[in-house]
Amino acid sequence: MQASKSPIAVLGAGSWGTALALQFARSGRVVKMWGRDPSQLGDMSVARMNERYLPGIAFPDNLHVEPDLRNCLQGASDVLISVPSHGLRETLTKIAPLLEDDARVSWATKGFELSTGKLPHQVAKEILGEDRPVAVLSGPTFASEVGEGLPTAMTIAASEPDFAGELATSLSGDKFRAYTSADMIGVEVGGAVKNVLAIGAGLSDGLGFGANTRIALINRGLVEMTRLGVALGASQ
Repeated sequence: MQASKSPIAVLGAGSWGTALALQFARSGRVVKMWGRDPSQLGDMSVARMNERYLPGIAFPDNLHVEPDLRNCLQGASDVLISVPSHGLRETLTKIAPLLEDDARVSWATKGFELSTGKLPHQVAKEILGEDRPVAVLSGPTFASEVGEGLPTAMTIAASEPDFAGELATSLSGDKFRAYTSADMIGVEVGGAVKNVLAIGAGLSDGLGFGANTRIALINRGLVEMTRLGVALGASQ
């Protein structure tokens, strides 16, 4: 599937947003990156890198730092949001009136909305409407390794198969592979719950419980993750 050649707007200049912006740019996409801290964006523009989160990793020429949100969204056929789950609703509300009519919206946000218990796609549909194509990007991945260009794989699930395929093509490269899925609920639940399992595994190791305990925790955790996902409507 052919990748889109139009610009993609990346909203969120933290470690994960910057890493994904770098990967899109390395794969040939024109990227416009916006963040909520004008001072940080100014530093990034001068240094041509994100010294706060991904020091030493230079921006390609086709990655542009854009401090004005309206300008960042102008002409962008795709918008990728990379903010914490507690900031997703605010970001979506802010961009809704600024989006191009044909713009597609994706996010790399993990977790349930704290106040409502809703998954990100439910929040997005509530604010953007049912007709706007949406997608979720999820790992497991580490931003620093993506930024460094180390071999990585991730999943993109979308409301429309063509959207998932085009986004995956424009993100993939020699050392990065994006797989596609139609199971947005499953991908979102997995992205949220795996963080809880990772914390539990770390606690187990810290308490000196050994490999058996860690493996049992992960295996049974995967079962519970699957049960929760299916209960919420994920594919079995």
